[in-house]
Amino acid sequence: MNVARLLSQQAERRPDAPALIEGQGDDRRVCTFGELNERARQAAMLLRNEGLDPGDAVLLLQPLSIELYVAVAALLRRGIVAMVPDASAGRDHLAACCQRRPPDAVIGPPKAHLLRLLASEFWRIPTAFVTSRWPMPGATRWQAHRRYVPADDWAPVDTDTPALLTFTSGSTGPPKAAVRTHGHLHAQYTALRDALSLEPGQVDLATLPIFVLANLARGLTTVLPDADLRRPAAVNPEPLLAQIRSERPTRTGGSPAFYERLLDATPDALDGFDCVATGGAPLFPDTLQRFQDAAPDTTILAVYGSTEAEPIAHVAVDAIRDDDWAAMHEGEGLLVGSPVDDVALRILPDQWGTPIGPFSASDFEAACCSPGTTGEIVVAGPHVLPGYLDGVGDEETKFEVDGTRWHRTGDAGSLDEEGRLWLMGRCHARIDDERGTVYPFGVESAARLLSGVQRAAYVAHEDDRVLAVEPPPGETSPSLDRLREALPEPIDAAVTLDAMPVDRRHNAKIDYPALQSRLDARR
Repeated sequence: MNVARLLSQQAERRPDAPALIEGQGDDRRVCTFGELNERARQAAMLLRNEGLDPGDAVLLLQPLSIELYVAVAALLRRGIVAMVPDASAGRDHLAACCQRRPPDAVIGPPKAHLLRLLASEFWRIPTAFVTSRWPMPGATRWQAHRRYVPADDWAPVDTDTPALLTFTSGSTGPPKAAVRTHGHLHAQYTALRDALSLEPGQVDLATLPIFVLANLARGLTTVLPDADLRRPAAVNPEPLLAQIRSERPTRTGGSPAFYERLLDATPDALDGFDCVATGGAPLFPDTLQRFQDAAPDTTILAVYGSTEAEPIAHVAVDAIRDDDWAAMHEGEGLLVGSPVDDVALRILPDQWGTPIGPFSASDFEAACCSPGTTGEIVVAGPHVLPGYLDGVGDEETKFEVDGTRWHRTGDAGSLDEEGRLWLMGRCHARIDDERGTVYPFGVESAARLLSGVQRAAYVAHEDDRVLAVEPPPGETSPSLDRLREALPEPIDAAVTLDAMPVDRRHNAKIDYPALQSRLDARR
């Protein structure tokens, strides 16, 4: 089934219900499910008349907005692949994405079209649409679709027809192109619906584009944040807080850095939500506790997943027991809860960087680690991506078990006796020396409980085990003696940084390669 039919079904069931809300005051706009479906039908006609056919790819440079989802719905209807790059990535990353799959068209505001003047990857795109009211040389006005008579122009698709193309960050190599098919998007919608308890009529302040698609398919009203989400940790909190007071969303999902930014502005920022689902980065116990303390009547849901498999596991903070908190504080990992229903999850001995498999079912089960043993997290299921575009990246991240494709997450963790997943860190961040093997999250989690530590990173550098510390503004980081006394693993040296390097997308994950470069520069 064309996954866009889920959106059209909601238009039939609740045509006058708000689907998307953006802006505030005089700039506030509401698009109902009926209007969204009507405009998608019109836009699909524009795409057809401009020569775009099923199987083509269109680069979407439109920020999170009503226009973005009109475009996505229209592309899906036409069987056209929507290319959605990381909004936080720079021009070089975007050019690399266009090299991986040269787009047949681009949709975006005037600022995005300036890229066409700067690099061959962009000016070679044959068709362009501009989303502003004013014309742009060489581009068709996207609003021209409003002149078309809506038509039910559904492209023939099956479960394996590509629908959405996103890209990994490329922080450890060229970006890999993740192809989501119509079948995969449908399975992902089902997994998100069940894991997040999505119900029609809920109002969601959504910061993650894939969550918005699930909301539209389920019949939720989505409030698009009045913020520049390219840097979640640096959003202007005041417009957001005003929007929350005005729209009164019942739930929200986003990066932990986004919610920490709101709480820094006002301690009751999360009060009033029924559910806050946060993920995209490790959820350390001090962060989880801060969120729960700020909104004791709100369900705080920690969600673990990745580009290739979202969601994988989740846990509600109020379900974390005292012994679980103690284990996290003592450096035994980060609890992320039980795997979602449609995911098969196993732990294999950590061989990250070396291709593995294929396995027979019996050999695979024999290779899997027993509860409590740390290793490499691998997953399979209907919403787990079976491969990348043209197979580039498959060898190091995929393997087969009796014909079933499994994905290697690159994360290390363990399952406890109750089948719950505990994260230990990225496999590539593992420390191996004469003192043994250790992953960073246990040490980092314990360090964050100390006064004078806002962020911490535990790395091997020049044969030393080094703890890098970012203290809170105006505070002093702990002494080396204090760190050695308090932490569960040896510390040979400590370094204080004004700002820890973090990932661009969520502004919350330690960028270990960048940290190593910083440490090299301090020699």
